[in-house]
Amino acid sequence: MKIVFMGTPDFSVPCLKAIAGNDKYEVAAVFTQPDRPKGRGYKMIPTPVKACAQEFDIPVYQPLSLRKGEDAEKSMEILKEINPDVIIVVAYGQILPKEILELPEHGCINIHASLLPQYRGAAPIQRSILDGQTKTGVTSMMMEEGLDTGDMLIKKEVEITENMTADELHDLLSQAGAEVLVETLAAVESGTLSPEKQDDSKSTYAKMITKDMSALDFTLPAQQVHNVIRGITGFTMMEGKRLKIYRSCIADTGNAEAGTVADADSFTVACGDGKGVTFLEVQYEGSKRMTTDNFLRGRKITKGQKLG
Repeated sequence: MKIVFMGTPDFSVPCLKAIAGNDKYEVAAVFTQPDRPKGRGYKMIPTPVKACAQEFDIPVYQPLSLRKGEDAEKSMEILKEINPDVIIVVAYGQILPKEILELPEHGCINIHASLLPQYRGAAPIQRSILDGQTKTGVTSMMMEEGLDTGDMLIKKEVEITENMTADELHDLLSQAGAEVLVETLAAVESGTLSPEKQDDSKSTYAKMITKDMSALDFTLPAQQVHNVIRGITGFTMMEGKRLKIYRSCIADTGNAEAGTVADADSFTVACGDGKGVTFLEVQYEGSKRMTTDNFLRGRKITKGQKLG
């Protein structure tokens, strides 16, 4: 089976590896986003998918757009020449035009990091944690012109544990995505796929995450504050400087005032419901990311100290 793979970030890499390392498949080309400058020297850095493709000696194409301009025309010529049996799309970051969607014999298949029709859109991993979900998963789907609205193919469920962060969930789902992709392609080959239409009435949309969402509001219940920390990394202000919180757990605080340190030994901050969050991993402005134990060795905090 001849495949064109389209993807960009780390999330896509296990899917590419799963098929590039399988003798049953010929990955004829990889399409990924253009290299971007990164770091202090603004050095051009290849996308994770490009780096992976180069390991397997797969030709890489990086058009600015697939929908308009010279790049789009060239890309269409390349795809027609390759004539893939299927196009696999995993977090590519570009919208495919109708002429590409209709090109392969078996269509374009997308791997999406949610149990569709829930959490269509750009940020399903973070949104599932922000919303306090206890499970999510991966869905393979046939692509159409709508945003994540195509027929569902195969699903795999993943548990979201109490203190799991978005980074941890990302890694679980990326591996699950590779498993779902291999299972989906096997069903394509055997002709056993059973596409299922999505129920639009049950759909939810995972909007982009914005920086302001990371600001912690300790007047909210502890569970909501905890979800922000593990979902998108929270921050607050302490002694006039920004304090990022990467990891936390929920604790009892009694009647302490919301936003104050309820326990200085564990760095537990009271929230609005009589419970609090214990900071487990932090980064103070101008310092490195570290465990709270290490942070408290170098900085004294006091019970009743106000944050925010």
